[in-house]
Amino acid sequence: MATTAVSLARSLQSRRVWIGAALFAFAWAGVAYAALPLAWRHYEHQRALDGAPMLTRTPLGIPGDPLNFGLVGSEADIVCAFEAAGWSPADPVTLATSLKIVGSVVLDRAYPDAPVSSLLYKGKREDLAFQKAEGKSADRRHHVRLWKALDAGDEGRPVWLGAASFDRGVGLSHYTFQVTHHIDPDLDAERDKLGADLSDAGVVDEVYFVTGVGVTVNGRNGGGDRYFTDGEVLMARLAPDCGSGRSATPKALPNPPLVEGKNAVWRAIRKWL
Repeated sequence: MATTAVSLARSLQSRRVWIGAALFAFAWAGVAYAALPLAWRHYEHQRALDGAPMLTRTPLGIPGDPLNFGLVGSEADIVCAFEAAGWSPADPVTLATSLKIVGSVVLDRAYPDAPVSSLLYKGKREDLAFQKAEGKSADRRHHVRLWKALDAGDEGRPVWLGAASFDRGVGLSHYTFQVTHHIDPDLDAERDKLGADLSDAGVVDEVYFVTGVGVTVNGRNGGGDRYFTDGEVLMARLAPDCGSGRSATPKALPNPPLVEGKNAVWRAIRKWL
């Protein structure tokens, strides 16, 4: 009898262990593969961007700048918005404009429409490019390249994705030794400045974030320059008619709680990067 009772107790204990292990496995799978991924995702503002690549490439196929900025609106809306914000469209790259930008850098001459080198997104060169000089010559400038990513997004208007960065000076590429601009590594600062410039110009109705390349501490662009980013893409929905008569602050849509937590941690460590 005693032996039977001990055997039964051990059998019950073993069954509880297996049941507990199975419940733990189901709970872990639910959290790891359903709950947490859903909590991190915030494509709900532009659902068609789910799964889209968020990194550009150089014409040589080298990974380039990550996408970190986006716009919702027509090409005419964009051109008007950048003009209102004090940004200039970049000239196309030709022999004449290349010589002109060299003269701007060497002779410290103004060239507000200086060209930018091309990057590829999904194998296509940028559709639009804008810049804003800092100082007199073209060696230091804010600039952004833009590609039309969707003909119609969740708002029924075209969606554009862009790569915004700040050129801090001219030098040689770390990969090809060609003459190029070197970028400031803090891509989030440049993304936020561009968003602020457009918002301050009164041409933005709404801002929100979608997921980009993800947190990157030591990325490298097409010239080998280091960059770091929280990995988010700031989207700005442009007001119709170039914000005619508009004065209110743009509405900001919230991020998922986990993304907000991640961003808080990132802001705390960003100053050390």
